[in-house]
Amino acid sequence: MRVGLNLASIGVPAGWWLAAARLADDAGFSGAWIWDHFISRGRRSDPVLECWTTLAAAAVATQRIHLGSFVTNVMNRHPAVLARMAANVQDLSGGRLELGIGIGGHPREHDALGIPFPPAAERVARLEEAVQVLRLLWGGGPVSFDGRYYQLHEAQVHPMPSPPPRIVIGGETPGGARLAARLGDAWTTTGDALSRDLPVFEEALAAAGRRRDEVAVLVALDLDRHLPAAAQPLLADLAGECRRWRRLGADELILAEVRPEQLVHVLAAGERARVGRADPPP
Repeated sequence: MRVGLNLASIGVPAGWWLAAARLADDAGFSGAWIWDHFISRGRRSDPVLECWTTLAAAAVATQRIHLGSFVTNVMNRHPAVLARMAANVQDLSGGRLELGIGIGGHPREHDALGIPFPPAAERVARLEEAVQVLRLLWGGGPVSFDGRYYQLHEAQVHPMPSPPPRIVIGGETPGGARLAARLGDAWTTTGDALSRDLPVFEEALAAAGRRRDEVAVLVALDLDRHLPAAAQPLLADLAGECRRWRRLGADELILAEVRPEQLVHVLAAGERARVGRADPPP
């Protein structure tokens, strides 16, 4: 089972994030993921790393590990601009980019920066169009597109991403599960939401004529904030947790919000579980 790390991006310097991604790469973790926020959900004064410029730096600072947005807010960037950015990072990384994308959910951030935050139904419709735009532009060009929200006229992307990044749809609701089943190469949700939404996801896959093995399920697991890193049950037996979550329907795991004081323990857990293998040891 692939195990990735969502490395903290709030209150940390860029140098730490890049060094942590290199350590995760060396340890055999499958992915280094970063939030796409401009403002912290806590104090507005907390510094926040910008997602896509950090991914570009990580693309040349790492060798093997996949790099991904966890997840990009569809309202933050026009999809044609995002397609260009992602194509460049894919080229810089040698094909290791994963594009996580969702409808967003931090209205205070939008208010502070003057970014529109329409109702959820519109953001869902925008996401559906955005995924169409991304796939069209990554498939060649020139591309013209006349959507409700986005219009393209003979648009092209250079360099053409090879392969196109996997599109991971973020959704922690039944609606998000259905959206991922229709649109995504993968779906990411939380451990708490998986049991509720997995049947919805599988039903939506069948309705869309897609097989279960066509769309991976990525489950994000939070470390217990009330326990020191050395006492985390998730880290004590990461191989066992991989087996348990596979039985529950997960294809991949992401350890969420790994902070500086936790990193050494997370890396040690990965070493014990031998995360660089295709599967954890029996």
